[in-house]
Amino acid sequence: MKLEVTQLTKCYGKTRAADGLSLSVGAARVLVLIGPSGGGKSTLLRLLGGLETADEGIIEINGQRLSTEVSELQAYRRKNGFLFQQFNLFPHLTARHNIALPLEKVHGHPPAEALVLAEQALDRFSLLDHADKLPAQLSGGQQQRVGIARAVAHQPEVLFLDEPTSALDPEMTAEVLELIQELAEAGQDIILSTHEMGFARAVADQVAFVAAGKIEELSPPAGLFAAPKSALCQRFLSRVMRY
Repeated sequence: MKLEVTQLTKCYGKTRAADGLSLSVGAARVLVLIGPSGGGKSTLLRLLGGLETADEGIIEINGQRLSTEVSELQAYRRKNGFLFQQFNLFPHLTARHNIALPLEKVHGHPPAEALVLAEQALDRFSLLDHADKLPAQLSGGQQQRVGIARAVAHQPEVLFLDEPTSALDPEMTAEVLELIQELAEAGQDIILSTHEMGFARAVADQVAFVAAGKIEELSPPAGLFAAPKSALCQRFLSRVMRY
């Protein structure tokens, strides 16, 4: 995965969620965004995924420059997968149909084929026994795994994950992180934000420290965690890795 971001700006009222942000990643399978809450990680993910459009700046992913044209953005979104902090499963649909519905309605698969693909995705993540359960009948970890299965069922070019374990207890967090690591090892390009520093160190090819709407530091994990150069990054890591 190649990524070039130049002078990206996104404002919500008086808040500059992205403030002239620039980022250059020559080659990475997994890019992890870390940083304080409110620093701009989620906004950057949404901009990279084409779910938001920037006020200013340029984004290129794998040589493709993101357009602001609605039809082109929709085509770009269909190529990728998304999972955010909340599970966002349809509460009235089973796990199987939560995955099959977007395959049919968004990606154009015939209904029968969509169901087959949904079952294959569930089986891949050891969820086939839960295919006929509603979200309320699943644990938090199982719901998030269904969300990930839905995000990757159409074989996305890039998978965007925004703090995918923020609503989970420690055991479920470990379960979901192991699943994400398996996806990365299988070759899936991933851009994710997380507060799990051990996971970031183990899985990332590149780690970007995002604060105040800017990229304060970008480095392979071994360098960033062992010897951060930015004073903001040093202070952040000293706090979150204290215990």
